[in-house]
Amino acid sequence: MPGETVLQVEPPSEAAPGPEPAVQPTEPAVAPLAGWTVAVTAARRADELIALLERRGGRVVHGPAIRIVPLPDDTELLAATKACLAAPVDLAVATTGIGFRGWIEAAEGWGLGDELREQLSHARVLARGPKARGAVRAAGLVDAWSPASESSSEVLEHLLEDDLEGKRVVVQLHGEPLPDFIDALEGAGADVVQVPVYRWVSPEDTAPMERLLDQVLARQVDAITFTSAPAAVSLLRLAESRGDEDKLLDVLRKDVLVACVGPVTAGPLERRDVPTAQPARARLGALARTVVDELPARGARLEAAGHELDVRGHAVVVDGRVVPLPPVPMALLRALARYPGRVLSRADLLRAIARSTGGPAVGIDEHAVESAVTRLRSALGDPRCIQTVVKRGYRLAYDPPHLRDACEDEEER
Repeated sequence: MPGETVLQVEPPSEAAPGPEPAVQPTEPAVAPLAGWTVAVTAARRADELIALLERRGGRVVHGPAIRIVPLPDDTELLAATKACLAAPVDLAVATTGIGFRGWIEAAEGWGLGDELREQLSHARVLARGPKARGAVRAAGLVDAWSPASESSSEVLEHLLEDDLEGKRVVVQLHGEPLPDFIDALEGAGADVVQVPVYRWVSPEDTAPMERLLDQVLARQVDAITFTSAPAAVSLLRLAESRGDEDKLLDVLRKDVLVACVGPVTAGPLERRDVPTAQPARARLGALARTVVDELPARGARLEAAGHELDVRGHAVVVDGRVVPLPPVPMALLRALARYPGRVLSRADLLRAIARSTGGPAVGIDEHAVESAVTRLRSALGDPRCIQTVVKRGYRLAYDPPHLRDACEDEEER
């Protein structure tokens, strides 16, 4: 066609005869998280979340960002329990089932169980959801009200409908403080006793969290999950202590899916302008489903040299077959797939490697890029997928459907 620029495309040096017609695969469909790496920062119930993600094909990196203080050893919980017993309680709020049960069990261990149940039996007990309601009833107490939404804000609205001046209100916390909730009650004149069940502190051994942070900064993690606000704060503080806070925030904002179990957990991150994905209900199963729904959409699906490619985090799915790749060839493929059909120079690919690995491409020069391309072609199974454009660089052998249709129409004229 007049005025059209024609690229001189050099066939790959290891070119081989075209592939034989593909045989229909008999194995099951590719797992939704196959080829993706997910970081888990949870301490409690981490094994459950890890199992949910691995069952869907994900590679999991675990580094607890917090440590749970054992209830019998928690002096703050003991002090709060004694404060509850010091004077009559008018209202009590159970926010979680496991937290309320843990409080009662800890009180039993201190010899205060009967006294605590007696004190709460004279109070109006509100349960935030069905699990909290079940724990209240299991303790032999009667719940007066529970919101259908399982929302702390709806519990607060219900409490503020009454005159709280001079009332003693006990609020069972669970891991995260509720400053807005407490401030509103105290602003209405209530005397609030906060019961910090399952307090979080920094882990005694920070090595696993350090390794997780290193992998996030090196962009070797595709998603990171948080099940508590203190875990998010702890990771941010660790990065700050190492001088990596700005780098971590940049990675979380641009390159990693940040999945939080709920809005309270997401708070410390969203206040730093980190976008988060959250399930409709604050449950581990729902959190895992959010990762399954959101993460695959971050891949690139396209056709190259007649093959269907699904470019994921540390692997590519070629015609329904998962092909794990080392970091450098994976970085090259992601760069080529980001600009399908466009020619990228060796210098462009070097920059892509440096960005993907979180730092300079140590030991990689433009000649090494050629070797990495060779390895990538071999892994894809058909060297035609990556084309060499003479004196310019490399391109993915990608032709958008609308351009293919236009060429076919032109040939028919």
